[in-house]
Amino acid sequence: MLELVPDLTQPAGWLPLVFALVMALAMLAYVILDGYDLGVGVLLRRADDEVQKDTMIASIGPFWDANETWLVLGVGVLLVAFPQAHGVILGSLYLPVALMLVALTLRGVAFDFRVKAKAAHKPLWDRAFYTGSLLAGWSQGFMLGGLITGFKADSPSQLFSALIGLCLVAAYCLLGAGWLIMKTEGALQLKAVAWARGSLWFTAAGVAAISMATPLVSARIFDKWFSFPNVIMLLPIPAITVVLFVVMARSLKRLPVRLSQGNHYGAAVPFACTVGVFLLAFYGLAYSLFPWLVVDRLNVWQAASSPEALMVIFYGVVIVLPVIIAYTVFAYRVFWGKSTALNY
Repeated sequence: MLELVPDLTQPAGWLPLVFALVMALAMLAYVILDGYDLGVGVLLRRADDEVQKDTMIASIGPFWDANETWLVLGVGVLLVAFPQAHGVILGSLYLPVALMLVALTLRGVAFDFRVKAKAAHKPLWDRAFYTGSLLAGWSQGFMLGGLITGFKADSPSQLFSALIGLCLVAAYCLLGAGWLIMKTEGALQLKAVAWARGSLWFTAAGVAAISMATPLVSARIFDKWFSFPNVIMLLPIPAITVVLFVVMARSLKRLPVRLSQGNHYGAAVPFACTVGVFLLAFYGLAYSLFPWLVVDRLNVWQAASSPEALMVIFYGVVIVLPVIIAYTVFAYRVFWGKSTALNY
């Protein structure tokens, strides 16, 4: 309950907020960074030949494994800083979490085996990589739906979560297609534009569904969005989101002509706009749910570990987080540029 908020000048008050912010930023970084390589994995089966598939794999090769570091950090913070919420959330989401872990394992095995497999076996590992990417993306969307509905087990909530899973896969495909537009050339780049156009409005439907469902979960959340003057102050969030989708649609309509003429101006627009949509959707969701980790059941202060334990963990985060950010930035700087087919 909000009335139980401790004094924010004391460690018991501000430390849970710090760890909630770290956890939120870690999950946001994971969704964006691992989201595009999951999207590339889902799109892999649509490539025309092995050369295109090799180029798609090469575009994410230096990054995909490190991107998952953010998931480990986010779940780790949930475990050590908010153990009560960790028990409730992962207990309620046991099956989709297990499915995600199996899918990520399958994906990792397939990634390493496909580059060493004989030509006859390569399609098998391509299908495994696609399957792992698809199931991982869908299970994450299902978990997002569960978080929004307060982990209710009734049929409408489960159906909503399953639908959000499909919409998140479409969003990952949009993100992955935008990545390929930036990182590839020629026929594959043009196909990536078509893939992005196919995923665009399904992604928009998912964002709309989450936006409409979230305020209906709790009277508190409804009041945060629709009481005056909040409704006026928050209007730019959906308005800018709509603008970003319109800009993406216009860009994807014009890009084929430009790219076929060798003009790469605006190739980064779809990816940048998709990232913008993710950021706005995440901000809206965070605003809706804060300070609840489990809607109307556990807030960040109720679920937090003792201030003494949080202080010890805080010193570790101060050291580890900048290192993760530094090597992530360094990796993207070193391996930036157009991707080509893999050679061994």
